[in-house]
Amino acid sequence: MISVYQPIGYAGFWRRFLAYLIDTVVLTVAGSVVGAVVGFVIGFISGVQGTDIETTQVVAGVVVYIICLIMGWLYYTLFEGSAHQATLGKMALGIIVTDLNGRQISFGRANGRYWGKIISALILLIGFIMAGFTQKKQALHDIMAGTLVVIKPLDKKRQ
Repeated sequence: MISVYQPIGYAGFWRRFLAYLIDTVVLTVAGSVVGAVVGFVIGFISGVQGTDIETTQVVAGVVVYIICLIMGWLYYTLFEGSAHQATLGKMALGIIVTDLNGRQISFGRANGRYWGKIISALILLIGFIMAGFTQKKQALHDIMAGTLVVIKPLDKKRQ
């Protein structure tokens, strides 16, 4: 049975922005922990091998950067494409991501939405600001992915 939400309303720019800030804190803390562990391991291995400190720092930095990019992508894509339909920040603010019919989005659609945020950012963040001015409070990446960010109703209605 597919879960369909009848939204209370569309989530506006400021609610979405606050959810983004919460998600940024979550990812920063997680990235810091992962970075410390990976940096320690790479530093230890490099020290045993006698690799110079500058090379070790560059390698550790590149590896941690790539891991953090993957973590961010998976965080947004897996959470928004899951039964929760929301990242931790969105859950905290009672908002979810749906398709245009109020249904859970697929991994593929969540993936497209995530990468669409690059375009929203590249045009001087106007793609994000659009959420404050469009009828359904959609940012550019929502329009491209065919998604809505809505206020989650208290009771799930299944159809």
